[in-house]
This record gives sequence, C-alpha cells and structure tokens, in this order.
Amino acid sequence: MTRVKKDLIQKNANVPEVDVIEPAIALLDPSEENLKDTVEVVSPVSTGVVLTEKKSKKVSEKPVYLFNRELSWIAFNKRVLSEGIDSRTPLLERAKFFAIFSTNLDEFFMVRVARVKKKFAEQMDVITDDGLNLEAQLQAIRQALVPLISMQHEFFENVLRPELHRHGVKLLDYKDIDKKHQRYLKTYFQEKLFPVLTPLAVDPAHPFPYISNLSLNLVVIVRDRETGEKNFARVKVPNVLPRFVKIPETDDHTFVPLEQVIAHNLESLFLGMEILSYYPFRITRDAELDIEEEEADDLISALQEELRKQKFGPVVRMEIADDIPPEIRKELISQLGITEADVYDIPGLIGLGALMAIAFLPLPEHQDKPWKSVTHPRLKEREDDEKNIFEIIQEGDFLVHHPYQSFTTTVQRFIEDAANDPNVLAIKQTLYRTSGDSPIVHALIRAAENGKQVAVLVELKARFDEANNILWARKLENAGVHVVYGLKNLKTHTKTALVVRQEGDRLVRYVHIGTGNYNPKTARFYSDLGIFSCCNELGADLTDLFNYLTGYSRQRDYRKLLVAPVNMRERFLQLIHREIEHQKQGYPSYIIAKMNSLVDPEIIMALYEASQVGVNIDLIIRGICCIRPKVKGLSDRIRVISVIGRFLEHSRIFYFSNGGDEQVYIGSADWMPRNLDARVEVITPIENTSLIKELKQILEIILADNRQAWDLSSDGTYTQRVPKDGEPEMSSQKHFMSQGRPEFA
Repeated sequence: MTRVKKDLIQKNANVPEVDVIEPAIALLDPSEENLKDTVEVVSPVSTGVVLTEKKSKKVSEKPVYLFNRELSWIAFNKRVLSEGIDSRTPLLERAKFFAIFSTNLDEFFMVRVARVKKKFAEQMDVITDDGLNLEAQLQAIRQALVPLISMQHEFFENVLRPELHRHGVKLLDYKDIDKKHQRYLKTYFQEKLFPVLTPLAVDPAHPFPYISNLSLNLVVIVRDRETGEKNFARVKVPNVLPRFVKIPETDDHTFVPLEQVIAHNLESLFLGMEILSYYPFRITRDAELDIEEEEADDLISALQEELRKQKFGPVVRMEIADDIPPEIRKELISQLGITEADVYDIPGLIGLGALMAIAFLPLPEHQDKPWKSVTHPRLKEREDDEKNIFEIIQEGDFLVHHPYQSFTTTVQRFIEDAANDPNVLAIKQTLYRTSGDSPIVHALIRAAENGKQVAVLVELKARFDEANNILWARKLENAGVHVVYGLKNLKTHTKTALVVRQEGDRLVRYVHIGTGNYNPKTARFYSDLGIFSCCNELGADLTDLFNYLTGYSRQRDYRKLLVAPVNMRERFLQLIHREIEHQKQGYPSYIIAKMNSLVDPEIIMALYEASQVGVNIDLIIRGICCIRPKVKGLSDRIRVISVIGRFLEHSRIFYFSNGGDEQVYIGSADWMPRNLDARVEVITPIENTSLIKELKQILEIILADNRQAWDLSSDGTYTQRVPKDGEPEMSSQKHFMSQGRPEFA
C-alpha cells in the first residue's frame, strides 16, 4: 500500500484553510451534539439501512443525516466560481470559470428551481430527504444564492474586470470611450443593429410582449415630446450578434457591451420621443419537458411538440439592474407573473455567461498551456505494425483515460475501424450526447452503407440536446441504421459499444464500456475512463443488454455487468455490506468511490453503517454530495473531497478492498436515485490485475491532490486544500498530464 493510501486510511490529515464554502444543510440545529441524542442504532433491513431516532424536540421529523441536494449543488457551483476568483488561475481562464458559473446557474433555474416551483404551485405535499418542505426549500435556495451572486458580480466589477483591463482586455462602458469610437459604434448600430431591432410598446393597445428564455432586454421609459405622456417599451438585445462589440484600430482587445450600444442610440428607435431612462433585465424560463410517454404514439413528434411548448414555460427568475426604480420593477414583476422572491438584483453587467467569448481571445500568456492528448501506449507501439485495433484488443484488455489519452485514436478509431473492416458484421452502440458534426455518427452511417448491421440507441431525452439528437437520429435512419429511441420512462445513459467480427470460423465480440459520452468535443475537457475488451462474458452481456434495449427482452441476469435499473442498486448494496462483514471478521476494509454526485439515501445509509463498524471510506464527489462525513458515532470514517479544475471530473470508479481480493468497477452511473432506478446504466468490473493497479493509482493520486481538492466537513462547509509546510503543490490533473507529456510537470 502506498504512503498516500496509508495516510488516508488513518484519520484525514488536517489541511490548512484557503477558502471555505458555506454549509449545504438547512436544518434547525444539525450539530454533532444533537446527532448524539438522535442516533440510536443502525440496522440492516431487506431494503437497506435504517437509522432510528429518539423522540427529541431538537430535530425535525426528517433525519439530519443528509445535506440538501439543491444547496449542495449551489456549494459545488461556488467551488467553480472560486477557480475564477483564485489568482493562481490564468487570467482568461478565470473569465471562463465566471462564465461557467453563470451558465450553470441558468440551467439550475431552468431545471431544478423550476421543478420545485412547479410542485409548490401544484400544492404538492413534498418533504425533501433533509426535512424541508417546498416553500422552505425555495427560501433556502434564494438565501444561499443572493450573497453568492452579489459576490460574483462585485468581484467581477472590482477585481477581475480591472485586471483584464490592465492586461489589454478592456470591457469598457459606452460613456468611457472617446468620441472617435463612439462614432464608430453609431455606424455599427445603424448598419448592424438597427435593422434587426424591434422596439415593442407596452400600453392598452400593445400587450406586454413575449420575452424569450435567457434573453437580455432593455426596458425603456420614453416621454412624448408633444403630449408629455410617459410610455413603457421593451427592446430585445439580439443574441445573433456578439455580446461584446469589438472596437477596431486599437492596440489591445477593447469591447463595449452590446446592450449599451443599443441604449446610447435609442433615439433612432423612438423618433420624436425623449429617452428618460433604460434598464437591462434578463429572464429565465422553466425548460423542463413533460412528455407523457405512455400516451405518445410517436416519441419524436411528442418531443418536438414539447420543445415548442418549452419556449413558453413559466418565468422562474428575473435578473435586473439593481438601480431600477420601484415602479418599473413592480410592473415587470406583474407582467411576467412572478414574485419578488424570483427577482435577483445585479450590480453591473447582467449575463456573465458571455465572458466565455473573452476567455478564448488569442492571448496564450493568459490561458492554460494548450493540451494535446497522447496516443495510448498500446496503440502507439503498434503504429508501425499495421495491426488493426481488434488485433491489439486481442492481446489483452486496456483502459483509456481521457483527455490525457486521445479519444480520437482510441474510441473514435474503434468505431471507424469497425465501419471499414470487411470482417465486421455488426455494430451496436448507445448514444446519449454527441457533437453536431460527429465523426462517430459519420462512421456509423458509413458502416451501414458498407452493408453492416448497425443498431444505435439514441437517447432523445438528453436534456438540452433533444433537438440536436432528433436531427442526427434522422440522419442515421436515412442511411439505413436501425435507430431505437430507448425505453418508455427510462433514459438510456449507458456508454457502451459492441462490435461483432468474423474471425475464421468464429464470431468475436469486442466491447467498449465507458464513463463518458461518445463526443469528441467534450472528450477534450471531460475526465473519463473506458475499457476495451474481447472478454466473452462481457460481449454476451452487452448482446443481452442491446436485446433488452431494442426488443422486448426482460433480461434480469447478467454474467458480469451491473445494469440499472435491473440489478445495480442491489449489487452495490451487496458490495458495501460485504465490506461490513469483512470488517467485522477482522479484515481491514476500504471503499473508494469516485463519481459526479452522491444523493441516494439508501446507499448513504449503507455507507453510514459501514463507517460505524470501522470501514474506511473515501469519496471523490465532484458535484452534489448529500452524505454528511466525519460525524462522531455516525460517519467518523467517511471522508469526502471534491476536485474542481481545468478538466471536468466525470469518471466513475468504485473500489472495494474485499478482504484483500480487490475489486474495481467503472461505468456510467452515479449513486443517485435517477441513475439506479430511472435510467439504463452499465457498470463493468475490471478484472485484469494490472488494470486494477492502474485504477487504484488514479484514485490515490486524486486523493493526494492539494491544489484543486476541497474537503467536505460535517457542517457542510468545503475547505480548499493547500500544501502543508515543506510539501510540494500537487494537482492531480496536472500530474496525469505530465505522465503523457513531461513538460507539464
């Protein structure tokens, strides 16, 4: 066992504080002292583990053993923002993290907040796992977000914007540019903006206009110079033009916000009117799709209809200039059908997601050093041998670790070689998200054109990719690919590909099972894993899985795979309880689990039981984490870290010490109810000894991260790690990069 693992099996090392993120818990008094009074026994039952409680006035009816899911997500997004605040992050990358924080928040409102508000509007009697009713949850979300949003905008205006300015990226207000450039912007307005703008009056003859989701708008107050009458109008800032207008003939990168260019030329839109004032605002609508799959005869048609309706979803948030007069604020609230609680006052620029364009300016000295992934050693060694990828897989299973190892020369090559190989008879693949002009899709089309049997399960309901998925699903169909749209009421989230090849007088099945999407674009900045194998049992399992997905099979038993919603929940609980039994029998037991989110109460209760008997548990959870670690008598031996960095941590790895006979799994599922119960997911065991060692090393390196790792404490706060005195800084992502390219060390 390495030094890292030994250190972690002992108590988690005390880490100096750099930053602290507020608790993700919203209960009256969730202190450890009160938990002592409430935790009585932990006992396994047939459906999991139950924690019984003493009658106590100190606790709510729901236990305090779980952090609130929505508040935990907000804490995750604050860690994203912290990367933008951190001066160690390159300047333009800081702008990128600010943009990601904002676009993450857009999606949070469109989906999560919208869902809670809908349930509240329907007066549903729902209590969250941490004991909040819907009204309390909405209040807690707002209470967590208001100071966080203020912090983002104040830091941008007072620190990041001036720092960008000092380094030649000037986001100027219109009033701060000289007369020469104001003339340029006036010409820009007349030639590029004026033809596409549509001022809309609001009065008894002109009803309040429809305002599209995530659109930036100006509310304009004008006065008729002849009658003296004040009027109210709205101008939409067009999203077909860049948000920041570049000023030409400057020695640096100088921009003016598009809305300010419009605002300072409003007299052209309202001739004969006096412009009294204008204020920017932006709305967010409910973007959840409500498809009645049981009643839908044609899933594509039903989905397209829902996408049309989506444009008119209820408004769930309005971002507004913080200096807007009360009467205009009140009018907007009334017209949009929202409440004051849905309004977020913004100091400065609204919609900082637009900073993404700034992040990609050609200023390499202020960006991360460009990363070019390396070819996997097994494939690199065979580049001159003229061996195809199937011959290489025949030599033994191998793992690929993206983006450190190339997606193009491994996963993409696997599908492309299969499409072109005359001995390949069939290709079967699941597609959840892929890029618009995907080489994977082109290869599948080419395979069908080459006469191969090609079956693709396309998940049409992949959120925010629905319209894109419909387009290329139809492309596949038109090429003769057998396209299936998944199972009723289940999303197909698994990342699997099966190739059937004729080799002499036998058929050989080659498989790829991964943690990430078949998307060459996201593979460049998502951290994911995949395995290539020609194991007979894995091939047979995937054959059974595809029959389940494309036909009417009710396959329940799999030789190797953990498949949701069939056997995955049960198998994970068995693996955790096996560690409990080993620990009771005197074998030091250890669980490491890496995933995006940990939410499932039944899994969490099993982990609490494991901790209480002495099992050491390290959890690497990038995003939402509802487990409460390091609580005396409940979760003393559970440690949780989150890693936020240049690449999005997306891989799922599950390690169980199993009394010395170690077992490791990878796959597509998090420990969330939706993954275990409402999606088709696949987790595969990794049985090759060298690959188990490789995955353990990946986990140990991440657990030793002292640059981008955050420790979760029992009160819900996250503290960023820093090196101890004399200890070198170690970023796990940088370490993995340096393994392929030493210059990144």
